[in-house]
Formats: sequence, structure tokens, C-alpha cells
Amino acid sequence: MKLVDLHVHSTCSDGTLTPSELVSLAKKTGLSAFALTDHDTVKGLPEAMEAGKREGIEVLPGIEFSTEYKGKDIHIVGLEFDPESPVFLTEIRHFQDSRLLRNRKMIEKLHDEGGIDISWEQMQEAFGEAVWTRAHFARYLLDHHYIKTMQEAFTRYVGDTCPYFVPREKVTPGQAVRLIRKTGGIPVLAHPLQYHLSDEELRHLVRTLKKDGLIGVEALYSTHTQMDESYVRRLARTEGILISGGSDFHGSNKPAISLGTGRGNLKISYDILTNLREARKK
Repeated sequence: MKLVDLHVHSTCSDGTLTPSELVSLAKKTGLSAFALTDHDTVKGLPEAMEAGKREGIEVLPGIEFSTEYKGKDIHIVGLEFDPESPVFLTEIRHFQDSRLLRNRKMIEKLHDEGGIDISWEQMQEAFGEAVWTRAHFARYLLDHHYIKTMQEAFTRYVGDTCPYFVPREKVTPGQAVRLIRKTGGIPVLAHPLQYHLSDEELRHLVRTLKKDGLIGVEALYSTHTQMDESYVRRLARTEGILISGGSDFHGSNKPAISLGTGRGNLKISYDILTNLREARKK
């Protein structure tokens, strides 16, 4: 059976392997294809796709948009859109500007309210031109001995309910879905159980996004139990969308998660990608 991974990160956002290193690992792991879905950037795609041609690995253009919905970070994965489309290149600036503004506000809150020795310049020195996510803040706090584990950052400092978290502004999940469809891609609601929405709230979100063009939802995901997967499969079936799957691989930033297999239990068939592609044509 041909296997794929439709949710993978590189050093261009908050992963720890370069795009080329991901291709080499995908080949070693036995994957037929993977999607590079860095946060709000496609900067790593040329390198990944070139390496994929050399190694005989299919690399799908991808992205993970971080959006705001009722004060929560909601992530939309885009697959196989045109990353060079003028429409895409214009619109993605709004997402990137929203992230930059959010990051500046979080740095201010961590410094002014949290007493953390942190500044924009210090973050730049640590992480350079990568697209910063909350994982970068967690790494900074860990490296400067404010916390003992990366997870502690999300329970004390930068998780959705923490005092120093700042939600994204003005960029909605619907905007992300419509942009992906407008540029020929496949929009997928990422890790739907991480938002801690009630069944009614999650179904309302899915129905709303389906009107915008949502095609899939991640049912096969590294942290999902069998019960979680069954629930999301049922959600997809009853709401008339398809399932997708991905490890959300970040390298050593999420050391328990392996490319392709997640925590050892993932097996994402190429047929899932084929089905998503077929649905896009309708």
C-alpha cells in the first residue's frame, strides 16, 4: 500500500528539518508522497520539490494557515494549490501580517506582564527568518530556563487559555478556505479536536466552512485515539466532507511524533489523497 503524510513542517516554520532533509527522511521511511505544510509560508516548497524530483518522492505544495475563530486559533491546511498564483501571493501577505502583529503583542505581554527577558531582536537572533509560531516562543522559554519542557509553555504561557496568548486578528478560517479553493487547492480543517469545541460548535464550524469550499477534515492524526478517529470519521460522513490525515511532524520540536507514522499508529493510504483530489473536481 502506498502511504502519504499530508501535514508536515520544516525549518521554514517551526520544524527542525530542512525541506531537503524531510525528503530524505520520507524516502527512508517508505512514504510515496508528503505535503510540506509550513505555517503561513511556502518558502520551503521550491527546495522540497526539487529534492523530491531527485529522490523520487512526490512533494505536494501545502500550507497551514493559522486563523482566528471566536478567540481560538483554528488551522486550515491547504493542499495542491498554486503557490505562484498572483492572487495567492497577494492574499498570503494578510496572513503573514496578522501573524507578525500577534507575535509583537505576545512579546510585549511576556515581557511587560510576565517578566520574561524577551524582545523582538532576541527572537530574531534565536530564530532568524523562519515564520515564528508558538513553538518558537516555547523553545525560547525552554532555552532561557523559564520552563522545563516545551509542553509547559502551552500550559503556563502561550496556550489558548494562558495569560500571554494573543489570538490572531481579522483572518478567518473562511478566508483561508476560500483562498485555497480560489487557487485550485484542497482545504482541510486541521486537527479538529485540538480546539476543544463542543460537538455542536464543531459541526457548526464545519458546515460554515463547507459553504466556503471545505473539502476535508483530519481524521487520521498523531494524537487521535481510536475513539477520536471514529468520531471525526463519523463527523466527516454526516457533514458530507472527506477525511484527510497527517502526522503534524515537527522533528525534535515534537520528538514523540515520527514522519508518516505519528506515534507509531498512523497509516495514511494514498487513496485518501486520491479521494480529496477527486472531490476537488466536483
